[in-house]
Amino acid sequence: MMQHPPPGGLLPHHVPPPSAQQHYGYQQPPPYGMPGAPPPPQMWNPQTPSSQPTTADEIRTLWIGDLQFWMDENFLYSCFAHTGEVVSVKVIRNKQTSQVEGYGFIEFVSHAAAERALQTYNNTPVPGLPDQLFRLNWASLGSGDKRDDSPDYTIFVGDLAADVTDYVLLETFRASYPSVKGAKVVIDRATGRTKGYGFVRFSDESEQIRAMSEMNGVPCSTRPMRIGPAASKKGASGQRDSYQSAASGVPTDNDPNNTTVFVGGLDPTITDDHLKNVFSQYGEIVHVKIPAGKRCGFVQFTEKSCAEEAIRTLNGMQLGGTTVRLSWGRSPSSKQAADPSQYYYGGYGQGQEHYGYSMPQDPNAYYGGYPGGYQQPPQVGQQPPQQPPQQQHVGFSY
Repeated sequence: MMQHPPPGGLLPHHVPPPSAQQHYGYQQPPPYGMPGAPPPPQMWNPQTPSSQPTTADEIRTLWIGDLQFWMDENFLYSCFAHTGEVVSVKVIRNKQTSQVEGYGFIEFVSHAAAERALQTYNNTPVPGLPDQLFRLNWASLGSGDKRDDSPDYTIFVGDLAADVTDYVLLETFRASYPSVKGAKVVIDRATGRTKGYGFVRFSDESEQIRAMSEMNGVPCSTRPMRIGPAASKKGASGQRDSYQSAASGVPTDNDPNNTTVFVGGLDPTITDDHLKNVFSQYGEIVHVKIPAGKRCGFVQFTEKSCAEEAIRTLNGMQLGGTTVRLSWGRSPSSKQAADPSQYYYGGYGQGQEHYGYSMPQDPNAYYGGYPGGYQQPPQVGQQPPQQPPQQQHVGFSY
């Protein structure tokens, strides 16, 4: 489905999808049936000083998301080369596996050129992939970028039929809600098939609220939809700078086996299932747990890169009615060496808002510990309890 390269003449048979070991330089002419295009430019290095804009009018780089595993710099370049205004392209890859992380950056000759590309191509079909839409945004946000000043209000859409695509989901909601900005059906990377759920983004909160009630149970293709809350982006005053976030990465965690994300500031109405639905778009999840009576939770992924992307994307977003704060949880492999007091809720609050959690006495309250500060490692200074908890679960002990 959307996991495979374009059919027909757009992807020559001699250009297979890239492997994890392939070098992604610009040694070949642009593929996908675009003869006559100028040679691709050098790949954009996000750490080059000239790439860092100082004012909103200087921003000329777009972020592009929802990239499939085979989409490399050559493919992205071929999609925009006919404009004659592309300076450089960069696809972000996992440092360990070299696999595409699902997003990248396209630099244009000017802010105006980037603006034209954003207005022209965002939410339009990718060449050769009519069921997949371009997902574009400014790589760095400023006061002059009015498109991004508006917030995102997102809903979760479950129980989708197997034939529902991004475009079908988008049009299902756009027919009734003009503020719909985009839609995404989550695809299983291993099979290329839909996981049966997706997300719809609105710019109008009132329409998002209406849609959650009015569209619940409404058929999309052959099945009624199940609607729930999802993470929403604040307005420009409260949102992150995605360009700087991508350049600097997420908070450092030295344990390569740590795949656990701590989620603080949860709305009391959010359930384990809601949390799983929101985070599962970033990768396969092992376990999700929201402790009873606590406004925080833990999400464990199968891969560290998935946890990194979730922290990078969702930290500071609105989930339900509150803004959530994400940081690394405690890896199961490091529990023996770490301070067990960090597995208590009483360890949270160093450097971030403290929720006043008291030290629980029930060993069932043990979870993967988490750093209190986004930039600080957990402090170690208390003696471990004499008896560890009796039950064990993959990724968490409780």
